[in-house]
Amino acid sequence: MNESEDAARLHWTPTDPHGFVVSDDAPTMRDDLPSVRDDSPMVRDGALSVPDESASVRDDYELPAPVRGADGPALTASPVPALGAPAHSGPKAPSYPPFPQALPAVAGDLAAAVLPDIVVDGAAYPGLSVRAASVRGDSHRYAGEPRQDALCVTRIGGDEHGGELLMLAVADGVGSAPRSHVGSNEACRLAARYLDRSTSLHESIRTGDAERFQRTADDVVCQIGNLLGDLALQHSERPDAFATTLRILLVPLDPRIRTRGFLAVGDGGTALLRRGYWHLDVVGDADGDKNSDVIDTRTAALPRARSAAVRLLHAHAGDVLVLSTDGLSSPLAGDAGMRDFLAEAWNGDEVPAPADFLWQFQYRVKSYDDDRTAVVLWEHGEAR
Repeated sequence: MNESEDAARLHWTPTDPHGFVVSDDAPTMRDDLPSVRDDSPMVRDGALSVPDESASVRDDYELPAPVRGADGPALTASPVPALGAPAHSGPKAPSYPPFPQALPAVAGDLAAAVLPDIVVDGAAYPGLSVRAASVRGDSHRYAGEPRQDALCVTRIGGDEHGGELLMLAVADGVGSAPRSHVGSNEACRLAARYLDRSTSLHESIRTGDAERFQRTADDVVCQIGNLLGDLALQHSERPDAFATTLRILLVPLDPRIRTRGFLAVGDGGTALLRRGYWHLDVVGDADGDKNSDVIDTRTAALPRARSAAVRLLHAHAGDVLVLSTDGLSSPLAGDAGMRDFLAEAWNGDEVPAPADFLWQFQYRVKSYDDDRTAVVLWEHGEAR
């Protein structure tokens, strides 16, 4: 049996609707199916072909039965590996099922209806690896509401604008804003558009010019805010209907440059995993006691915001930087089980495959049912 025949056999069922019957020997055909002659114009070298428009098509045909090779691989009873439901903190999993449920209707909101429940993305460049995911929260799944979070992993700059940068972004649509799922996605798209056009962005990061970087970030935030406000007017909505937070990390693709530019409007998380230990507030998001695991969730938001909080960060080989919405930052701050689990999964130089990353990222903690989005950057320190 050749490879394609063997793969096909693995998917047949004892009563396949297309007429195949699985037995210990080669699959056979049902007697009540029509047949096709070997010399039919629809058969070329044993394969089914589409006839010319001018050819007459007979309706009495059947597919030739596959032939199992004498030395073909034997089927085994071993199951296909499966990760199963995400791990969870505590003795009992949260009550909501850990998989997609009800969907928004097209008639109600087309933009909401076409948003996927889950997004997985990533990238790899010399010295850098990225994994990203966004998952609709349990409460939104249950209620058939859209995922309000958004993410963006893209490349910007280059050519006459200087060196290229990796743009990593997450946006968290404000829960009470009816069109925030549009606002979050538009904020990511507009940020990529305007940061790509900046003539000073790469240079300000390369040289560590914080003031210049602040001016660039504020200009971009103003442009995004203005365009989101215009979008609201076009749809006869108040600007606050599109309210969203936005967090961006800008990473030069030149492995010799170790400075990263961070800008943010509103809440979320920027955590650092270094040598197996979590540092939950590397950009000064939290107010009050810096030794506390509680992060303040009061927030500014686009489109009304006109300035960004910025930082220039220095990366070390082995660092793992996590840029997230509060759907991840809140349980990460509040649950030691999650911190231990993700430290074990993400620490070190080995980067999980996308499917493994998604499973790890969905670690569940009771009472945290918001959308969850994160972009995770592994700093290898040298070309891989």
